[in-house]
Amino acid sequence: MIKKISFLLSLVAVILCTSCGSKMKGLSSEYFTVTPQVLEVVGGKVPVTIDGKFPEKFFAKKAVLTVTPVLKWDGGELAAESMTFQGEKVQGNNRTIAYKEGGNFTMKASYDYAPEMAKSALYLKFEVTKGKKSYTLPEVKVADGCIATSELYRSTITKSNIAIGEDAFQRVIKQAKQANIMFLIQQTNLRNSETKSESIKELQASMKDVATDTKSKVLDNVEVAAYASPDGGMTLNVDVAGGREKNTAKFVEQQMKKAELNGNLDTDYTAEDWEGFQELVSKSNLPDKDVILRVLSMYKEPEEREAQIKNISSVYKDLADEILPQLRRARITLNYQLIGRSDEEIQEQFAKDPKQLSLEEILYSSILTEDTKEQEKIFTTAANLFPNDYRSYNNLAAIAYNNGDYKTAASYLAKAAKANPTASEVNVNLGYLSLLEGDVAAAESYMAKGASAKAGDEALGNLYIAQGQYQRAAELLGKEVTNSTALAQLLNKDYNLAKTTLTKIENPDANTHYIRAILGARTDNASLIYDGLKNAIKLDPSMAAKAVNDLEFSKYVTNEAFQKIIK
Repeated sequence: MIKKISFLLSLVAVILCTSCGSKMKGLSSEYFTVTPQVLEVVGGKVPVTIDGKFPEKFFAKKAVLTVTPVLKWDGGELAAESMTFQGEKVQGNNRTIAYKEGGNFTMKASYDYAPEMAKSALYLKFEVTKGKKSYTLPEVKVADGCIATSELYRSTITKSNIAIGEDAFQRVIKQAKQANIMFLIQQTNLRNSETKSESIKELQASMKDVATDTKSKVLDNVEVAAYASPDGGMTLNVDVAGGREKNTAKFVEQQMKKAELNGNLDTDYTAEDWEGFQELVSKSNLPDKDVILRVLSMYKEPEEREAQIKNISSVYKDLADEILPQLRRARITLNYQLIGRSDEEIQEQFAKDPKQLSLEEILYSSILTEDTKEQEKIFTTAANLFPNDYRSYNNLAAIAYNNGDYKTAASYLAKAAKANPTASEVNVNLGYLSLLEGDVAAAESYMAKGASAKAGDEALGNLYIAQGQYQRAAELLGKEVTNSTALAQLLNKDYNLAKTTLTKIENPDANTHYIRAILGARTDNASLIYDGLKNAIKLDPSMAAKAVNDLEFSKYVTNEAFQKIIK
């Protein structure tokens, strides 16, 4: 009897050990939860979180199990980082899973997105090692992928406002020609040496030029501002400054009459020129200038200032010799406007001989026509005549970009960057080319340098879409009515606002309608889906194949109405 019992116990032990040592069985998908349930592209990546469960009595005590998430598509696959677990009787540094109780785990994976992943599936691969033997468990499909709506930014930015290098043309430019007449201390008479100085001669010539060339120059006024230095009493200085104003004004009236220049003569005087005094002292090399400046800040009354400065005996002689004489003056200013060519004159001159035009006039002429070919001719001419200015190359690049010729655009931008590598418009546009190529890091670098461009906010908004920062993108693009704006709002799940933006787009293209169809899918609006797809495919037949593989429409792809549209 005892032998029989012993035999039975031995048999049970063998059975149990055999059970514990047998091959592990495969797992079903019910043991895994994936977030998101349908994989989605965010910032050029496909992120996923997998929560798994090893059931009771699954994990062999002497086994090591490696779990690898693999994204598969037609023609390829990509594995993410694996996670390894071990049984209770394995000595190692991996997480131990008990045979009897089982256990839970969480692993994260991320894949660099490629367009061929649009129709794919996520699998878990299992490799078991027990001693020197290895085998695999059946793969388990845990999710479908990938929703790639965020990648539409590569299509929407082709219609973005590319940064243009603007002209600095001014039809009316204010001009000022000045001359000074200097006086001796406490004197008001004009000396011949002053009235016949070179600066006065130049002023007289300018007066005659303005009077004669009435087509391109228009007089505003002539000003006389007379001054007295701040030494001496206020009563004396009022008389001195007033006398200088009167005598200078009389002289200017004579010069205007000789030049036949008709216009207003405005005069004024400053009895004690403390402001000019402070400016000259601050720019001087006087040894005690800081002391003088402190006096000016401490005392506001003219008499007190003068007394305190005179007390600084060590510097007063230098003031009398170097600073004060420069304040005994009358400043004459000829204010006039320089009138440039009219639009018609610029166009006529460009057609006749563009070499006679300034760079700004040539660049300005580009906005006088909506003909892209004519604009291209204008910028090419500007580039040939002024090869060191970046704007012509940049604007030629913008034309090529908007025509879909990105290779030519890149070539022109290389020339623009050579002319001015820090130009904000050039960097914005280089950023757009980088986005088209999917190089988000390079785009970020370029667009940071181009943030001050007028198109800088829109460029950053598109960058934020590419980076998966949808709220920031929607905020920056909110003022624009573009496909990019609608896309950002859609991705930010602000569906009502996205619908409003799409409605406001004046010239909707295939992308506009395709985004509208996606909006319909996300809001269960079948009519919006079908209407959007119908118009998108009409403008771009390739949208039909895109829609078939787009998981945004997975609930509708088998519908008769959907099938009818895509055929």
